Amino acid sequence: MRNTHKLLVLLFGISSILACCNQKDQPEAEYDPEARLKELNIILPDPPQPVANYVNGVQAGNLIFLAGKGPRYADGTEITGKLGQDVSIEQGYEGARLTAINQLAVLKAMLGDLKRVKRIVKVLGMVNSDPNFIDQPKVINGFSDLMVEVFGERGKHARAAVGMASLPRGEAVEIELIVEVYE
Repeated sequence: MRNTHKLLVLLFGISSILACCNQKDQPEAEYDPEARLKELNIILPDPPQPVANYVNGVQAGNLIFLAGKGPRYADGTEITGKLGQDVSIEQGYEGARLTAINQLAVLKAMLGDLKRVKRIVKVLGMVNSDPNFIDQPKVINGFSDLMVEVFGERGKHARAAVGMASLPRGEAVEIELIVEVYE
């Protein structure tokens, strides 16, 4: 009888833990990044296609690794130039924000629903910079700010914002990220 009681307590404990874990691995009912995009008057474009021999993103377990994207408008034009020369911090910020929209389009295509985003984990922001330009973080804030606007606390992430001597096609910024998703 004693062992049966211990077994029942153990089984109850395990089922409680599993129920708790399963509940935490689902987004809350009020969490709706796509509704937030509508509130911000943001319409996601078709995801930009890779320009070379790679894919937009790779999922490994509950992490998605998105390839670098740049500030490309739906019509194919891009924000190009070098920060500290012919692109202002404000223009770079807008380019990073546009890049965020493009990355969200890729995520939406991969996941079907942005509610599956559990957390923005890591952002690598590369800024096409004049050697004397030192405000890369101010530029990449355009990306980070939008992630927080759309995902709230889930949008806060670890980040690097670095200067580059050049970027493909002369883009002003290129940004890649890692996203944790609900399974």
